[in-house]
Amino acid sequence: MKLRVLIVEDEPLLVLTLSDRLRAEAYEVEAATNGELGLARAREGRFDLILLDVALPLKSGFDVLRDLRQQRVETPVLMLTARGQVIDRVLGLKLGADDYLPKPFDMTELLARMEAVLRRRKTAAAAPAGSYVFGEVRVDFRRAEVLREGQPVELSSLEFKLLRYFVEHRGELLSRRELLEQVWGYPAVLQTRTVDVHVASLRQKLERHAAKPEHIVTVHRMGYRFVG
Repeated sequence: MKLRVLIVEDEPLLVLTLSDRLRAEAYEVEAATNGELGLARAREGRFDLILLDVALPLKSGFDVLRDLRQQRVETPVLMLTARGQVIDRVLGLKLGADDYLPKPFDMTELLARMEAVLRRRKTAAAAPAGSYVFGEVRVDFRRAEVLREGQPVELSSLEFKLLRYFVEHRGELLSRRELLEQVWGYPAVLQTRTVDVHVASLRQKLERHAAKPEHIVTVHRMGYRFVG
């Protein structure tokens, strides 16, 4: 059975290019050219993946994503955006995007990102047993729950997976390349700031002082180390 992809994008040429290439890669493709139509199709159709532009007519991609997640539509979303600001990428991830890709992008990278998102959803690694406590944070791996000072902390599926990998490899130096390969499933040759964006989000949610992290520590020019 072919995997179904919904493209929510208002640039006709890009829609045509994406549709042709994805169909050539054996995907079944539908397209919506504004945010309201995209939201309606995403709610009604059974899609395996949504490619969602940020700057859309009638309803922005951020609003579409927020509404989908509030309505418990958990279809993976890969955001396409011409915006280069980190805050925009962080916002998309916090709203529940599975990944983002700035425009203009190479089609080969898009396909790799799509495959990685689909693979993560299909073959998520089994969570470690039990729970783990560090600082003010308690992680329950069986329930996929995180508490900080006794209060629930909402993490995206990728944030939780990244945190779990940190805990499993606490004390080790983890390069961005390793994290991309093991958590995201990306080929090591891809250049992306996805790791840094997710780490920044985790710090905001879990560290006492995000600007001076005690647990998710940066190792200059080399990667990260989790200190539990």
